[in-house]
Amino acid sequence: MLLTTKVKLYPNEKQEKALLRTMERFNEACNYISKIAWSTHTFGKVGIQKIVYYDVRKKYHLSAQMVVRAIGKVAESYRVDKTCQHGFEKHGTIVYDQRILSFKTLDEVSILTLEGRERISIKYGMYRPLDMKRVKGQADIVYHNKTFYLMVVVDVPDADPIDPDGVIGVDMGIVNIAVTSDGEIFSGKKCTKVRQRYSVLKATLQSVGTHSAKKHLKKISGRERRFKKDTNHCIAKAIVQTAKDTKRGIVIENLKGIGTNSTVNKTVRTAIGKWAFDELGNFLKYKATLVGIPVFVIDPKNTSRECSVCGYIDKKNRKTQAVFFCTSCGHQENADINASKNISFRGTCQLSHSPLSS
Repeated sequence: MLLTTKVKLYPNEKQEKALLRTMERFNEACNYISKIAWSTHTFGKVGIQKIVYYDVRKKYHLSAQMVVRAIGKVAESYRVDKTCQHGFEKHGTIVYDQRILSFKTLDEVSILTLEGRERISIKYGMYRPLDMKRVKGQADIVYHNKTFYLMVVVDVPDADPIDPDGVIGVDMGIVNIAVTSDGEIFSGKKCTKVRQRYSVLKATLQSVGTHSAKKHLKKISGRERRFKKDTNHCIAKAIVQTAKDTKRGIVIENLKGIGTNSTVNKTVRTAIGKWAFDELGNFLKYKATLVGIPVFVIDPKNTSRECSVCGYIDKKNRKTQAVFFCTSCGHQENADINASKNISFRGTCQLSHSPLSS
């Protein structure tokens, strides 16, 4: 499995200026390349390189490989969208590869700049130690809040998949971020309070519009997103650990595109739009894969309306957000727990037809 490790760079004052100048020149070249690509309707990497390579080297004084990386960045952007000319920010990402960036030790990298090679100290979290033998392909340097980061792709070996003895169903929502078929509830109350607090604070600062208000807005930018990402990480880690300890698989719903639902009121749309369902699902998938836990994805249709005891499906079964009451057999319990049990049952059906069970 390929994972991205975020590495913080610690350049001295001279190195920081060199990196900034290199980043600005690189993206200036990208804009020039993009203009030529658009005017000639040449979007493939090889085609663009034939037209602009020597011109860019002479005009921007970039190394041969850095020109190749700039062309690659432009070509990659047009692969996604060819409907308009693309522009690149002054401090946009620089794409490096092993020819122009190398790891000297676990705490130092050698990076090519306009002034030549610079050896710069690095630090990274110890959640997953960096194994230089597993660093793959290109690495991106990003500049955020006056800090340089190196985004390194690492090839992490997957664990051998286990033969699961049952599954854990996981129902994802807003009031409760995740509820398992074991009855474990990960409440979303704290996240809702954080979302509401930041929404009020941002609206107030935007209405003021002063220099200090804009400075404060910039300061708090990204805090809510980082909080939610950390919350999703912690929830996924806890669920995967339970599955590992009990030797079970994990079942989740395919909630892709749920944020585009426009049939609910504005308040609910805002809450849905500000919570990344796909993110929690992806965290569960990759954390589970690393320890050999299989993850099954099922159709979410009627999981919240079906009775987990008798199987009767009716919209009226969902009396409130929190309460499920079957109008057929009278079964009553927490609505999210009922849904997670249905998810678990559907996952068990998938498991019985899976090669893992044979």
